[in-house]
Amino acid sequence: FWDDQFSSLYAWRSIGNSNYHGLQFSLRHAMTAGLQFDFNYTFSKSIDIGSNAERINEFEGFGFASQVINSWVPGQLRAVSDFDMRHQINSNWVYELPFGRGRRFGGGANKFVNAVLGGWGLSGIIHWTSGLPFTMASGAGWSTNWELEGSAVQTGPTGKTGVFKSASGIPNMFQNPTQAIGAFRVPYPGESGQRNNLRGPGYFELDNGLFKTWKITEQQTLKFAWEAFNVTNTPRFDAAQGAFQYGLTFGEFGAYTNTLSIPRVMQFSLRYDF
Repeated sequence: FWDDQFSSLYAWRSIGNSNYHGLQFSLRHAMTAGLQFDFNYTFSKSIDIGSNAERINEFEGFGFASQVINSWVPGQLRAVSDFDMRHQINSNWVYELPFGRGRRFGGGANKFVNAVLGGWGLSGIIHWTSGLPFTMASGAGWSTNWELEGSAVQTGPTGKTGVFKSASGIPNMFQNPTQAIGAFRVPYPGESGQRNNLRGPGYFELDNGLFKTWKITEQQTLKFAWEAFNVTNTPRFDAAQGAFQYGLTFGEFGAYTNTLSIPRVMQFSLRYDF
C-alpha cells in the first residue's frame, strides 16, 4: 500500500534571511630591513535560518544541508551561521636573515662565505579561530518532517565543551558526557529542534618555511625551501560531524569522529630561476 504522506516535496522560496556584523583590523608592514608581515583580526557574528542552499538535499549535504524542517514556521532554525566565528586571527610573514653580503652581518663576505651564510630566510602563516558552532542530533526520528529529523533541544546546562577524554579514553566534546546528555530532550511534534546552540574547539594551524637562495649570476638563482604545515601537529576536532553522527540515541554521546586539521606534513623543493 502507499502512504498518503509524501516522503519529501522540495520547493524553492525566497524566504531566507541573514545578518552579518563585523569589525576588521589589519596591520601591514612592508618589506623593510628584510622583514615583511601582515596581521589581521576579525570580530564578527553571522545569523541566518540556514547556511546552505535549499536545493541541497540531506544526502548531498551529509546532514549539514540546513533545509527548513517546519515549512509553517521557517524561522525555527534561525541561529548563528554554520561558519560563524566570533574571533579570527591570521598572520603571515617573511624574514630574510641579516647574514651575508649586503646584510647587517657579514656584509663584506667573499663568495664562499656568502654561499654558506647568506641568503637564508624564514616564512610562516598562522591561522586561529574561536569555537565553531554545532548542532546536537537527536536520532529519535521525524518529529515534524518525515525526511528531515529535528535536532535535540537543550533543557539544562551541558557543562564545559571543548576536547576532553571520556571514560573510555575517546576524545569527547563534553567534559562530563553523562551530565551533558541529560541536558537534552528529543524534539516534540511541530519542533525543528535547536540549531548551532553549542560551540566546538575552533581551529588552529601554524605553517613555517625555511629557505636558502644562491645568486649564481645576475639573472640566475637557485632556491632551496623546507616547508612544514601544521608544525605543532595540533589536532582540531570537528564537533559538528561528531554531533551529527552520535546523537542522543546512538553511538558514544559527544565523541569526536573527525578533525578539521591534518597531521603535520613537510615538503622540500629546489627551484632554478633563469
